[in-house]
Amino acid sequence: MAKLLLVGCGKMGGALVRGWIKSGISINDITIIEPDAKMADLVFSDLGAKPVSSFSDLSSEYAPDYVFLAVKPQNAAEALAPFAALANDKTTFVSILAGKTIGALEAILGKNTNIVRAMSNTPAAIGRGITVATANDTTSKTAITEIDNFLKAVGDVAWIDDEKLMDAVTALSGSGPAYIFLLAETMAHAGVMAGLPVELADKLARATVCGAGELMHRSAETPEMLRENVTSPGGTTAAALEVLMGSDGMKELMVRAIDRATKRSKELAD
Repeated sequence: MAKLLLVGCGKMGGALVRGWIKSGISINDITIIEPDAKMADLVFSDLGAKPVSSFSDLSSEYAPDYVFLAVKPQNAAEALAPFAALANDKTTFVSILAGKTIGALEAILGKNTNIVRAMSNTPAAIGRGITVATANDTTSKTAITEIDNFLKAVGDVAWIDDEKLMDAVTALSGSGPAYIFLLAETMAHAGVMAGLPVELADKLARATVCGAGELMHRSAETPEMLRENVTSPGGTTAAALEVLMGSDGMKELMVRAIDRATKRSKELAD
């Protein structure tokens, strides 16, 4: 069984470990580093895991097969520098640090280090995330296959060859859950403005967004077809969509939002 090292145990790191254990990986094959003892206890106390606080706590003979990097991006250079000592042709680093390019990681860990850059999103916490990943040229096909399985423990996985696409990926799926939460929030607000009690409007908005999402998840039809199926000509849905699909409607707003987030992702990578 592969030896896994997780560096950082925030929400995404915690989701990965839980997904790995659920998929059959033993906690004994997972080593966790988290300097915040309270955070480590909060995330892993029920799993029997005993995280260590720093790289220096690892045995000098410890040789992980895969190192998953889940520290805060702004602390990456300082926090990850010691891990360059683990870089070799048999170890692959998997980064889930938002905005950090493979080139930036190579500058920290070493030019010939095997590196996979991945972008997941928060539904990974319930096993319904989506992760997009890309690997540098030194990473083997065997490593990519195994990493694909590790990432599938928290949801679907897609691989791309062009790392430049990761900024748009971040904007669409990485930040995307917030757009859906905003949709539910604004639907509930609109319901209140239409006269519904706050509690009922919130319940209806949540159930509608969740139910529609699950229907889309289970259906083989496109989102466009599902929308058309529920839109009767001249009906209430059509009336609302005239507003939402107008010249300044939801599509135009989403294009602008994704564009803004994409540009911001590029700025953070500089």
